[in-house]
Amino acid sequence: MRPFPLRRARAARVSLRWKIAALAAATAGLVAAAVGVLVHVWTAHDIRDRAQMRAFNAVYSAIDTHRRTGTLPDGAELDPEELPDVLRHPADGDRHTAYDGHVDNNVGPSVWAAQRVGGPGSPVLAVRANMSSELYELRRLDMSMTVASFVALAAAVPLAAYGAGLLGRRLRRVSETAGRISTGDLDARTGPVKGRDEVSDIAATVDLMADSLGRRLRSERRFTADVAHELRTPVGGLLAAADLLPPGETEDLVRARVRDLRGLVEDLLEISRLDAGAEQAVRAHVPLGAVVREAVARTGYDARVTVTGPDADAEPASPAEVRGTAGIRETAETAGGAKTAGISGIAGTPRTAETASTVETDPRRLERIVANLVVNAHRHGAAPVEVAVAGRTVVVRDHGPGFPQDLLRDGPRRFHTGAAERGAGHGLGLTIALGQARVLGAELRLDNAPDGGAVASLRLPL
Repeated sequence: MRPFPLRRARAARVSLRWKIAALAAATAGLVAAAVGVLVHVWTAHDIRDRAQMRAFNAVYSAIDTHRRTGTLPDGAELDPEELPDVLRHPADGDRHTAYDGHVDNNVGPSVWAAQRVGGPGSPVLAVRANMSSELYELRRLDMSMTVASFVALAAAVPLAAYGAGLLGRRLRRVSETAGRISTGDLDARTGPVKGRDEVSDIAATVDLMADSLGRRLRSERRFTADVAHELRTPVGGLLAAADLLPPGETEDLVRARVRDLRGLVEDLLEISRLDAGAEQAVRAHVPLGAVVREAVARTGYDARVTVTGPDADAEPASPAEVRGTAGIRETAETAGGAKTAGISGIAGTPRTAETASTVETDPRRLERIVANLVVNAHRHGAAPVEVAVAGRTVVVRDHGPGFPQDLLRDGPRRFHTGAAERGAGHGLGLTIALGQARVLGAELRLDNAPDGGAVASLRLPL
């Protein structure tokens, strides 16, 4: 069922603070990874270029020494077995280089440089430039950059979380203010917010909206209260004048319309008092089942009332039908199987199973809520109307078209009865019931039954 006042259900969520911190961490991680890759690629390319230049120069020096002395300097070899195939049979007498990725113990990867010592068919003099030490330093550089990146992340994430927390607290103040306004607290304001940014603009806009909304609502409430108060005296005069009319169809019609008008004025006065927060609950320990039966009886409508106690042994189900007449004899089955009888609403009623359990509430306001729900079920729904009392919960159900979807979504609205098939009325009954439930601290839920019909559930507080 849908509770009123209407609140949006909040799913599990991640706070903005941690979203911003995660975004900052991801950004810092991407930047660190990009910088690390660029440094690694550039350094590896530089190591290979320097090794190639070193081997190239070593071949030039070795060829010069060999041609002058006929000997080979250290590191130079003639037709070595490890020489890559691309350098083993050069087509000319120029110097050539090739990369060799083979690794043997601590030797390799390497860059070879080779050149024929004479003309075509002469031996090939080759020199190897070992890059193992440089590549070892590159791996150390990679490790250092990885550690530095993690250290930077460890420092950046708390700072980002702290900054996001400051922003989140400011936004939370604005959200809390908007939530209080939505529940009817027209005096809620965010107040001054540190900083001159979008958050401060939002806070100022929410406060301006609350000021404007408060002025409009207070003006409407004053107008409603003034109109109702001013109409009360002339309506009373009309009712007295209607009593002077001669009996007949006209007299009955006039008296009925005047009574309807008086009821509307009384409802408007009650709503104005609820809006002003002037209503206070006068609590007492009362038997919930008896109060509900009495409220249904006073409406003048037929409704089947079923009372089920919280303890099946102490308070079994006791169905009875109330025909809209105070003083009807009711029957309840006790735990021992015997039947006790009493007169509803009359002092000295015998103690029955349904009166064994009491609740602390304002009986007058509780009767008003139950009566409004029953009247609403008859006027806008269809028979049979059922009232069930279980523990501290009262459920009123009809078998009509059900509540309109806009009422379930937005809650009751004054002078708005919803769909045309739900009949005529002023649309004040549910509004008053909701207001009185708030005074009692109770929860009123409205929903539609799966098999059709409107269901109103009132749960009293502990």
